[in-house]
Amino acid sequence: QVQLVESGGGLVQTGGSLRLSCAASGRTFSSSVMAWFRQAPGKEREFVAAIRWSSGSTYYADSVKGRFTISRDNAKNTVYLQMNSLKPEDTAVYYCAATGRVIFTTQPLAYDYWGQGTQVTVSS
Repeated sequence: QVQLVESGGGLVQTGGSLRLSCAASGRTFSSSVMAWFRQAPGKEREFVAAIRWSSGSTYYADSVKGRFTISRDNAKNTVYLQMNSLKPEDTAVYYCAATGRVIFTTQPLAYDYWGQGTQVTVSS
């Protein structure tokens, strides 16, 4: 089992920044790729970004490319999502997820473990 705990959400104005953290514990060696998803009220869960633990290679959704940066600290078993130039449409609950698959995938069903989520609200 892998446990994921997110933190860092909050309320920010348009154009502001937030950094989310996801601390992983348990059988973390079974996870190859970590990702962030988000879900706004009434909408489906949406892929945001992913990172490979071993190489640090990354993959982003077009909607956040150039504004968000995913990174990891292997020593701390922690993944981060730096969010800049935030927009009201970025408002959602943000979830951290882990999968043992080595390829990047944007499909929520491909991820085996999920955190509880952290709320991000961007005011206009």
